[in-house]
Amino acid sequence: MGDVLAGSNAVWEFDADAVLIRYERGLRNSRLLQVLGQRRVPYAALTGVELAPGRRGTLVLRAVPRPGADPLMEAADGQLKEAADPYRLVLPAAREPLAEQCAERLVTAIGALGAGEDEPAARHLVDAPAPPLSFKAYDGRASFDGHTVTFRWSWTGASTPKWRAGDQHFPVAGLTGLEWRSPEAPGGHLRLLPRDGGGRLPGSADDDPAAVVFGLGYGPVHESLPLAAAVLAAVQRAARSRPALERDGYSRAADVDDMSA
Repeated sequence: MGDVLAGSNAVWEFDADAVLIRYERGLRNSRLLQVLGQRRVPYAALTGVELAPGRRGTLVLRAVPRPGADPLMEAADGQLKEAADPYRLVLPAAREPLAEQCAERLVTAIGALGAGEDEPAARHLVDAPAPPLSFKAYDGRASFDGHTVTFRWSWTGASTPKWRAGDQHFPVAGLTGLEWRSPEAPGGHLRLLPRDGGGRLPGSADDDPAAVVFGLGYGPVHESLPLAAAVLAAVQRAARSRPALERDGYSRAADVDDMSA
């Protein structure tokens, strides 16, 4: 194992090709980070490093994730509060020399990979939280078993259109993505984008059977965002495997035609 840099919210351990981040528990630390536990972030999933003064005599070292490399950050879409950012390490200001050394190490490791600074990743490089995952929304319960997203409506919160549509089951192969809006802001929801809908969002999330809505105490970030990230990762895997399956199907059909000729 490599060098270790310990902060108040996390511990970073540097390996040859990645940084292992272990998040600290405690009342002052983000519940999202505590749920994540630890993450392995390849240097290929980063584009740079930032080092800046923090609050009350602290220093913040932040790795900058590459667009498209982390399904969690892709789902969050810039909505996370600073304390919940999984790429921040908060250190005592007195440890600035060591932080600078680690920042230089990261910059060197990232630069050695030769990728453009703003070049998006072709695929996810950081693992999403592992299913099964579930959470209680205001109008129902959302769950994901690794293959299918299920929405089961609550009689106390679901709209009439949702009740009429009945409980919903969405295989990831039939999705193109999703929209997560933080429960810490008005209009919070998790909305799936079915492939047969062309990626369009019809009407309000309140009445969309492909969406669950959040509310005070419903769909908290540390529960709904990990599920959203896991679904995004599964959707990408399904999309990447689809061309290969289609090619295999075409080849088998061609073989049958050749045999019958």
